[in-house]
Amino acid sequence: MAHPQPAARPDNPRFSSGPCAKPPTFSLEALADAPLGRSHRAADGKAKLRQAIDETREILGVPDDYLVGIVPASDTGAVEMAMWSLLGARPSEILAWESFGKGWVTDVVKQLKLGDAVTREAEYGDIVDLAAVDWTKDVVFTWNGTTSGVRVPNGDDIPQDREGLTICDATSAAFAQDLPWDKLDVVTFSWQKVMGGEAAHGMLILSPRAVHRLETYEPDWPLPKIFRLTKGGKLIEGIFKGETINTPSMLCVEDYLRALAWGRSVGGLRGLMDRADRNAKAVWDFCEGRDWIANLANDPATRSNTSVCLKFTDPAVAGDKDFAKAVQKRLEAEGVALDVGSYRDAPAGLRIWCGATVEAADIEALMPWIEWAYHEELAAHRAAA
Repeated sequence: MAHPQPAARPDNPRFSSGPCAKPPTFSLEALADAPLGRSHRAADGKAKLRQAIDETREILGVPDDYLVGIVPASDTGAVEMAMWSLLGARPSEILAWESFGKGWVTDVVKQLKLGDAVTREAEYGDIVDLAAVDWTKDVVFTWNGTTSGVRVPNGDDIPQDREGLTICDATSAAFAQDLPWDKLDVVTFSWQKVMGGEAAHGMLILSPRAVHRLETYEPDWPLPKIFRLTKGGKLIEGIFKGETINTPSMLCVEDYLRALAWGRSVGGLRGLMDRADRNAKAVWDFCEGRDWIANLANDPATRSNTSVCLKFTDPAVAGDKDFAKAVQKRLEAEGVALDVGSYRDAPAGLRIWCGATVEAADIEALMPWIEWAYHEELAAHRAAA
């Protein structure tokens, strides 16, 4: 039976998981105040960078005694900076349930070569047993698995009196999920995720415990300039006041400031979280009513509300990457969904970004198109069999 195309189309078909959709109010004209052609070390540039730090702290509710800094190379640079600067002082555990977490495992085991590092890994769709983690060690983990759609449900398993540091890659969680700051010593993210900013700039947030480690421990390995957070055994405080290690893009800084202003206009952190929750629920409800598609996250408590990953469960096409790719391409050809294919290392399926910059009406308009594309490709699949 032929399935007619849905009548409604998303106004904005951009559902990429990074760089993510710009805020709905975005315009290039709004960036006119960027101090282009000026030094980032001039008063205007430093003031913009400091404003980005201060407003990030305000919206996220970062404790006053934590430090917030802008660092090079997006979230990846921030995580690497933390690992290369902090690990090695005590044994460590590296947790992974998707591709980026597995990347941190590789860096710790094969690059830093920490022989006492323990790795705990789970398959896509699941999460490691957090209750079994030894929190006397330094623990590295992603809060939200961008490529698996599986997130830490809460910080209950992290002890308040832990001995080790917790190093948390929160790039697709910050501004969309409730991060328990008292359980986290290092938090990293990039502008390009939930706030829809531009790439290449990372954020590094340090607890007093992390700062103490930096000032009392010197790694055995050499540190590249862009990783150095201390000088002469003391923290380089300027990094956390807008004096960046390398040259930032002031156009990107202005874009991030406009995104933060939009975030405040929709209710700050609570409003941003509510928008992501509403978007994700539209996808979850759609899947609940159908027997051919499901959330990749096996436990509803660990479902991401930002990078929502889906799998086709029809036995005829389950796990078929070519089929999933064909559905993605059909959606793209119709101009209703761009960049919704699953990550290259993830199981076959779709990945729909539901962060706060996406409008709920666009998610609701998209879902019938996924059903249409699925049935069109299933018919073609059966005809070719």
